[in-house]
Amino acid sequence: MRLVLLGAPGSGKGTQADFLKAELRVPHISTGDLLRAAVKAGTPLGLKAKTVMDAGQLVSDDIVLGMLEERLSQGDVRSGFILDGYPRNLAQCEALEKLLARIGQPIDIAIKLEVPSELIVERIAGRAAAQGRVDDTPETVRERLRVYAEQTEPVASHFARQGKLQVVDGVGELADVTGRILAALPPERASA
Repeated sequence: MRLVLLGAPGSGKGTQADFLKAELRVPHISTGDLLRAAVKAGTPLGLKAKTVMDAGQLVSDDIVLGMLEERLSQGDVRSGFILDGYPRNLAQCEALEKLLARIGQPIDIAIKLEVPSELIVERIAGRAAAQGRVDDTPETVRERLRVYAEQTEPVASHFARQGKLQVVDGVGELADVTGRILAALPPERASA
């Protein structure tokens, strides 16, 4: 099972990916985790990324795609994977699809977690207060949601045009949301 998890910041993608990886017996691949691990390990791509990040800039799509390609070449992804946090825009989506076609691992399904914006603002504000983070104000969260709607929402539309998108209600108990995701997966997931 090759799955992309989509959803606004705070919709629960990472949390659900952690639950799903055990159920589907495939690795959870987060581009943020890949980036941090590559920088920490001092890999060639990690060193490039560190230079960019130290300059206060965003890591290029080419570097992130290179890290993804390295990760997808490892043996544990032969039976599939869960991508979380990538692709974030149509350019990344197209580059990812080319990479996956080249290695013979096309996406089976994209799951979009649907959570109302105001609930996301509440979730992130609560998390920020619990963790003592001052950067997740309601205003900054609303801006991140605006950017998501502008840049990432078209990725969901892209997968919908391919017949690969399932929209799942992301509100409720964690186990209930996980159950909805599993119910939305194609029947062949049992062979994962």
